[in-house]
Amino acid sequence: QVQLVESGGGLVQAGGSLRLSCAASGRTISSYDMGWFRQAPGKEREFVAAIGRSGGTYFANSVRGRFTISREDAKNTVLLQMYNLKPEDTAVYYCAAGNVRNILAAVVPGIYTYWGQGTQVTVSS
Repeated sequence: QVQLVESGGGLVQAGGSLRLSCAASGRTISSYDMGWFRQAPGKEREFVAAIGRSGGTYFANSVRGRFTISREDAKNTVLLQMYNLKPEDTAVYYCAAGNVRNILAAVVPGIYTYWGQGTQVTVSS
């Protein structure tokens, strides 16, 4: 079992930055591919970014060039650095852990086994 806890969300103006952190416990994340998803009110959960066990990354088109994802296995932590935030980035952001055989499958929520409770990100215009 892996427990995931997200932090770092908040209210920020458009153009601002936030860094989300996902702290894992129970097992080391070095055995897992890690992803970030988000869900806005009335919308389905959508893929944001993923980082594989070897460090390879993959981003949704909507955030590519603005967000970065990194992992610190020694600290059992995954980070999502968000720059140039837009109002459409407003959502609850979730961290997930799983085993993704194909990086293209990283966009599928069902691939992930463990999920955090989420952290709210609100971007004002």
